[in-house]
Amino acid sequence: MIRLQNLSMHYTLGESRIDILRDVSLSIAAGERVAIAGPSGTGKTSLLLLLAGLERPAAGSVLFDGRALETLDRDQLADLRRDRMGIVFQSFHLVPSLSALDNAALPLEIAGRRDARERARAMLDRVGLGGRLDHYPGQLSGGEQQRVAIARALVHQPKLVLADEPTGNLDDRTGAAIGELLLHLNAESGTTLVLVTHDMRFAARCDRVLRLSGGQLVENEPLAAVSDAHPA
Repeated sequence: MIRLQNLSMHYTLGESRIDILRDVSLSIAAGERVAIAGPSGTGKTSLLLLLAGLERPAAGSVLFDGRALETLDRDQLADLRRDRMGIVFQSFHLVPSLSALDNAALPLEIAGRRDARERARAMLDRVGLGGRLDHYPGQLSGGEQQRVAIARALVHQPKLVLADEPTGNLDDRTGAAIGELLLHLNAESGTTLVLVTHDMRFAARCDRVLRLSGGQLVENEPLAAVSDAHPA
């Protein structure tokens, strides 16, 4: 489903070049759950942005169902994300002026689906917010806002879900509940899940744990080694 081929990414700061990712190759099968771990600043979020087509590589290719994302224009990438991907951010990224129901319905509204609000209502009920449909983000707790974000990411039944530290802004108890919810919904829907997390309890529930170190990928590293390098 996903294939990274000799992927590299760097930034230029003055006359200096800063390598974020170097010659990364990886395959992820449909339905697989993959966690990406490692210290801060090692390129985990950058890798996720490349997978979503929100950043372009300096070299190499990102293939999604055989399509090279770097060959698509902005509109084609937006259509692909809208139709085939769901993204969960650490900071929720809800629209503050929209209710929970309207936030969750947004991907379907943009796609012109007439059943957008009906499906969003059902999805919010599945994440335990059936009684909070008319509440705005400012009226919801952090855990509730992340539930809305998860509902929005899954409401259009994407093939791929990308999650960037989905429990990172939550306390331990709320984070554990959100992690459990995301994994449960993923298993229920059979989507592919790629998540960035520092929580090794969360990562251990995935099929594989990958670690970025020095801009390169260490595949299937033992959980203990990853935990020592970046404790939860």
